[in-house]
Formats: sequence, structure tokens, C-alpha cells
Amino acid sequence: MARPVEVHKVAIESVTDASGLARLIDDGVFAADDVLAVIGKTEGNGGVNDYTRILADRAFREVLLERGSRDAAQVAQVPLVWSGGTDGVLSPHATVFAHAPEGRYRPSDEPRVTVGVAMSETILPEDIGRPAMVRKVADGVRKAMEIAGISEAADVHYVQTKTPLLVLETINDAKSRGHDVFTEDTLKSMDVSNSTTALGIATALGEIEEPAAEQIHADLSLYSSVASCSSGVELDRAQIVVVGNARGVGGRFRVGHGVMRDALDADGIWDAIRSAGLPLPERPRSEDLGQRLVNVFLKCEADPTGRVRGRRNIMLDDSDVHWHRQIKATVGGVTAAVTGDPAVFVSVAAVHQGPSGGGPVAAIVDLGD
Repeated sequence: MARPVEVHKVAIESVTDASGLARLIDDGVFAADDVLAVIGKTEGNGGVNDYTRILADRAFREVLLERGSRDAAQVAQVPLVWSGGTDGVLSPHATVFAHAPEGRYRPSDEPRVTVGVAMSETILPEDIGRPAMVRKVADGVRKAMEIAGISEAADVHYVQTKTPLLVLETINDAKSRGHDVFTEDTLKSMDVSNSTTALGIATALGEIEEPAAEQIHADLSLYSSVASCSSGVELDRAQIVVVGNARGVGGRFRVGHGVMRDALDADGIWDAIRSAGLPLPERPRSEDLGQRLVNVFLKCEADPTGRVRGRRNIMLDDSDVHWHRQIKATVGGVTAAVTGDPAVFVSVAAVHQGPSGGGPVAAIVDLGD
């Protein structure tokens, strides 16, 4: 039986700051052993060698270990999904998902947040960008849905993953076993890992049929509206966090989703907030949110046409600043203008995550008791 969930956002004031998590535990908001997952932004370059993700991971796991009864091996299994790069006004932060203490909330017939976490089978370097990875991710998503008590794909509004990418060591490992890899460009492998994972999510939720090999990272008409995929060097399996709504669980929080059609589509963000159950006027402003919005989670991508609303841009031609950083800063600014809060989760490399040139948006709101 799924349990009520607490969802809280904390600031990260330095690279290894996990004091926000510690305070929530010390104040009795939830117990360290009840933390299900953490999804956060760190302040590094967002690239293959962004070790701020590892530093944040270590700091947060140390808090869970020090304040809980789980041993190091058990704490190591808690999905901590870090997206590097807080370009522009984006602010480092983390959103913590945890089971609420027993007895805090009564069961309710209203849809309220439930969370399921799972790990996929090991993803080999030669799997990345290929159908084997799609299938492994899809199986992991189905497992996470079952853990969350979600039986209908329509009740899933946000799937956050972290998957391995390719580095020289893993490329050479595949070659030593007689295999090739999708790409030997390690930065490109970040995009490819994310896009392949998104197709696995879309397959599991019935948004698409299982794609053929030649469609992966190529057929941009295929996408998931709820996938948010990140990748890094710190793991060899897919960490999967499924966030949806269920009746009979209870609690204060509800999740919804929408899509941004392009990098300027603020209405897509408002649609996600409305989908989560927060009533808003026809033309809302950030002041209308009060303290009800916990966080929004977005993926973004430079439009492959090189244009936004008919106007040419040079993100994909710029040799000085990679487009990853430019589009992240752009969408981060649009999102912060909507929410009035720069601590929003905006991650790049969104192929197969939302429509091409846009991206998915998930919103979690606090509807009160």
C-alpha cells in the first residue's frame, strides 16, 4: 500500500551543503530512513566532468547515513538525481521526496502524490543509444509504477531518471569485449543516453510503440510528455523515480504536467501548474501562486531548426559557449519569471522529451490539509 509523501525544496548554499536536508529531518518533517529520492541542481558546468554532482551526492548521503539507521549499502540505493549546471539565474537546490510519518495524514479519495523508485538492470556501454537500453529502462519504469501503487499510465506525471553516459574507460571496455558503441563523443553520449531513456519511459507508459533502432535519437516525432532524463559518470544503471497521483493515499501534495512547445512557452509551465490542481486566473502572475508551488521540473533543447518563433538564433553555431548552457539559461529565465523563484529544476538534452525545441514540464503543488 502506497504511503503519503512529503515533498520539500531546500537551497544548496555551497557545493557540499546538505544542511537543508538535515534541518528537515531534525525538525521532524520526515525521518532520514523515509527519504525516497532527491532531485537537484548543482552549480558545475553540466558536462561530463561536472564533479559537483558527486560532491552533492556524497554530502546528502552522509546526512542520510548519520541521521538514519540504514547502512551505507542501503543509503547507496536511494536515488539522488543531480543535474549539473545552474546557468543564468538558476539557483542550486534540491527537492526531497520522503514518506510522511505514520498517522500524519488520513487516507483520502483525492488524488495525491505517490512515488516509486527503482533501478534498472545494468546498462552496458554498448546498450546506450540502442533498443536494449530502451527495454531495460521500460522494465524499470514498470517496476517503479508498481512500487508507487500506480496502475494507470495516465496517473504518471513525472519520471526522473539518471543513467550512465560514455567515457573513455567504458568505451574501451566495450571494445575489449568485441562490441562497438553508438558514439565515441563523450559529450554527445550524454544527449544520447537521455534520449534513449526517454523512449524507454514513453514505451513503458504506452505513449509510443517500442522504437526501431534507427529511430533512436533521430525520429523527433517520438517523445514522452513526462520524461526528464539526466546522465552522468557516477552509475551504471538507470535510477528511476516515478511521480504520480493516487487515490486513497492522502497527503497535501499533487503533481501535474504539461509541455513547453518552444523555449518561450510560459503557458506550458502554467498548464502544468493547473494540471496539478492549483486554481489560477486566466492570465496568472507569480503572485497568484502564494506558497503553494513546491517546484517545477523541466527539460529543454535548442530547436534543431536554429529558430524560435521564426527568429534566427546562433546557439547551435556558437563555438564559444555550448548550446547546452545557452538554452538552459534561457528556459531557466522564462521559468523563474513564471514562478518568481530562481530555484527551479531546468535540465538540458531533451531529445525525445517533449516536442522538438520544447520540453516537458512537471509541477508539484501543496494543496494543504
